Amino acid sequence: MDKINVVLLWHMHQPEYRDVTTGEYRLPWTYLHAIKDYVDMAAHLERYEGARAVVNFAPILLEQLEDYGRRIQANLETGEKIPDTLLSCLVSDDFFIENDQNRLWLIQACLRANDERLVKRYPIYDCLVQMAQRLTSPESVSYLYRQYFIDLVVWYHLAWMGETVKRENPLIKRLIEKGRQFSHQDRRELLSLIGQITVNIIPSYRTLMEAGKVELSMSPYAHPMLPLLIDFDSTREAMPDAPLPEAGSYPGGPERVQWHIDQGLAVFERCFGTRPQGCWPSEGGVSDATIRELDTAGFKWLATGDNVLNHSLIKQGLGDDCRHQAFVLKNTESRIFFRDDGLSDLIGFTYSSWHADDAINDLLQHIHTIRDHCEDQNQRIVSIILDGENAWEYYPENGYYLLDTLYRRLSEDEGIHLTTYSDYMAQQENVQNLDHVVAGSWVYGTFSTWIGDPDKNRAWDLLCQAKKDIDPWLAQHPEHDLRDKVLNQLAIC
Repeated sequence: MDKINVVLLWHMHQPEYRDVTTGEYRLPWTYLHAIKDYVDMAAHLERYEGARAVVNFAPILLEQLEDYGRRIQANLETGEKIPDTLLSCLVSDDFFIENDQNRLWLIQACLRANDERLVKRYPIYDCLVQMAQRLTSPESVSYLYRQYFIDLVVWYHLAWMGETVKRENPLIKRLIEKGRQFSHQDRRELLSLIGQITVNIIPSYRTLMEAGKVELSMSPYAHPMLPLLIDFDSTREAMPDAPLPEAGSYPGGPERVQWHIDQGLAVFERCFGTRPQGCWPSEGGVSDATIRELDTAGFKWLATGDNVLNHSLIKQGLGDDCRHQAFVLKNTESRIFFRDDGLSDLIGFTYSSWHADDAINDLLQHIHTIRDHCEDQNQRIVSIILDGENAWEYYPENGYYLLDTLYRRLSEDEGIHLTTYSDYMAQQENVQNLDHVVAGSWVYGTFSTWIGDPDKNRAWDLLCQAKKDIDPWLAQHPEHDLRDKVLNQLAIC
């Protein structure tokens, strides 16, 4: 029986949450996803011998993971303040002990969790949350005693812990069983564990890569929309009537694209000791010019959304019977793979309310149907691509049963070859040529999420003006101490 190739690509991304001037984190999502999702996703891959996946990291995320690890270690060793208010509250009462406005902030921060899956799962945490929901002013929180805030912030972090950590780590088991009246030592040990998990994320994925279980790829440094930096007019390839920003183009856009690629490669190589073969362009955003830039940079493959392929096939007059394969743009070498939106969205948006066995049975049936309708099955490839972070909070136990069943069944199925893009390319030379890739993203196959209406266009005009204003200063100060901060702020914008 010929097997059909299947690739799972998990995209890991958090934007830059640090204030460039102070280093303070405005939001805690990087370390929270580290202790919940990045650790779980690695653990599931470790469990089954035949499990394979592509894991894509945004370099700006990798830098923040490194920074959190250093900051937590420094706090534990020297007492240095952690530049994340929520995380620092685990071990310090200074923020909320006598300031009612800060107390209210902490309460509201500890409500930012999925109510059904993270809060109601734990009756004590649910009780604390119900109390918090009735408090709407600084004056009302003044009646709460100190231990309430301590227990609330500890439970928040316990709830956010990955399911594999909850099942295997003795500290987490002990704290969940204890339930209340957490001591300073409890809090310090919890912070230490958060630090250990965060520090080990990058080495864990590097180990999986070196074992051949994972192919690691990257997005450009700060997750920019490359096609729009290169040319606003690319918007109209999929949206012919879209209004565009008055600025006409982003000043020095192609140079900034190169900066994001080069900076991203430098971070990736420092973290993983090798150069990535593949790239998930931010939001799957592509255009002919973008693909050529990535091809010139040496990427062997890239991936984008199904609707980009739909538009491109229509433009070229090709049928859609050939979609599950590798493509290549004329006069380039990089292979292009297209997300199967139907299968990917089943995992991302539908299966969270299904029993894991029923969900994976359904997924396998869809894959087998694709296989049965394709000629040359062993040359075909199905790309299941989705966010590796945000879907799981809607699943029971952080998607534990779904992911466990997914890897087990896909790796055991006699009609499926679970693989990576680079391994597939090493075995297959057949490729479908495209004369032109219609510019777009994985979202609707267009750039409508980022450009094309008055508010979004106005934002681009402001960004363009900021870049225009700073360019003379950059030209005049090639060695200035603030230059890197300015370039990083431009990248974040």
